[in-house]
Amino acid sequence: MTLEIITSQALSPLRHGFFTRRGGASSGVFQGLNCGTGSSDQSEMVRINRARVADAMQVAPQELVTVHQIHSAEVTVVTRETAQQRPRADAMVTREPGLALGILTADCQPVLFADPEAGVIGAAHAGWRGALAGVLEATVEAMVKLGADRGAIRAVIGPSISQRAYEVGPDFLEDFEAEDPRYMRFFANGEGDRMLFDLPGFGLMRLREAGVSAEWTRHCTYNDPERFFSYRRTTHAKEADYGRLISTIRL
Repeated sequence: MTLEIITSQALSPLRHGFFTRRGGASSGVFQGLNCGTGSSDQSEMVRINRARVADAMQVAPQELVTVHQIHSAEVTVVTRETAQQRPRADAMVTREPGLALGILTADCQPVLFADPEAGVIGAAHAGWRGALAGVLEATVEAMVKLGADRGAIRAVIGPSISQRAYEVGPDFLEDFEAEDPRYMRFFANGEGDRMLFDLPGFGLMRLREAGVSAEWTRHCTYNDPERFFSYRRTTHAKEADYGRLISTIRL
């Protein structure tokens, strides 16, 4: 099966893609393109999958750069000298041609950024913790420091868990309300004391308030098991582990 790659006109003409699970070498619960080195999948299968992604991005496997994601607001600047260091962070920025920035997700938001004119790109992993902590704004700031024009930056949120599938409890809501009462508009009533959280809507708001153009591809990871891995769906199904999707961009 060939790779399936979701792209956005907003990031044109840069080579980029939100890869689905289709076209990979993994099997079982990881069936397809599992790119997560932190999963319990066979390491050789993950290596093959990542090599296929690198080939699609027209870079060597070692030029597909990822970080050790920790649900933070940490951003790292990637150069050819630091590309293999894999620091603990949740976002990357670069102005180096030929390096593909890669973010791994399985319900959280993968966000790709570009200012093509300035030749600066970024990629961020934004779950609720990272988004609330400011990882999206921190990525924009890091791009500006590299020479990007804030008003020219375009950001695209890839496949993420949608509001109808993201049920949370009272403590979760209280964290957001304590940060800013305006954030209550991203919650809808669920059953009992449960609420439904709009993660992509929250991400779009944070990006736009940071002064950049932003959109969501409108793909829900939870509700499309044929195309996407989902941590929450795996948890509900009581499966032992789950695959990780990859989203990439390069100059």
